[in-house]
Amino acid sequence: QLQLVESGGDLVQPGGSLRLSCAASGATLNYRAIAWIRQAPGKGREGLACIVGSGGYRSYADSAKGRFTISRDNAKNTVYLQMNSLKPEDTAVYYCATVRINTCGSSWRQQGAFDSWGQGTQVTVSS
Repeated sequence: QLQLVESGGDLVQPGGSLRLSCAASGATLNYRAIAWIRQAPGKGREGLACIVGSGGYRSYADSAKGRFTISRDNAKNTVYLQMNSLKPEDTAVYYCATVRINTCGSSWRQQGAFDSWGQGTQVTVSS
């Protein structure tokens, strides 16, 4: 079975950067669309970024556009999220997951759209 493990979360100051990793085991990610999702304290889960299996198409939420970049290295069976210009409101637990519909079109952020969740990694942005 596919398992995903997130890593790279840390405590950073506003304006700082982090790169999160989503490492897969048990199955290949080559043909799977993968999303990064976050959940801030007291809030619901928010889809941030999606990348198709080939890496040829990516989609971002408005909160991520211009600051975050999703990428993948299928040879390493890993998906990344580069986060720049971090803000306190970016504080959340960050998860990666497969996208059930296996596309990154307009419906990818819908409730219940994800499978194979990882356990998450904590990102805290504070001065």
